[in-house]
Amino acid sequence: MTEKAVGEMSFEEAMAALETVVSQLERGEVGLEDSIRLYERGAELKAHCETKLKQAEEKVAAITLDRDGEPAGLKPLDGV
Repeated sequence: MTEKAVGEMSFEEAMAALETVVSQLERGEVGLEDSIRLYERGAELKAHCETKLKQAEEKVAAITLDRDGEPAGLKPLDGV
């Protein structure tokens, strides 16, 4: 089975894949070359998850509230 490209993954898919990588590395049942490949994929998955989280935080921070505390719209993000 071909692994899905990290850039095409949702946050949830990337987290699940990262958990699988960590589990495989912790068990120590893979050879050196496979361990290196898994570590590299894990690093890519981690970076992807961090990017997705940052994007989500920026979207949440951009929500403006009215005086009743209800969502009233979005404020522009800096640099966008």
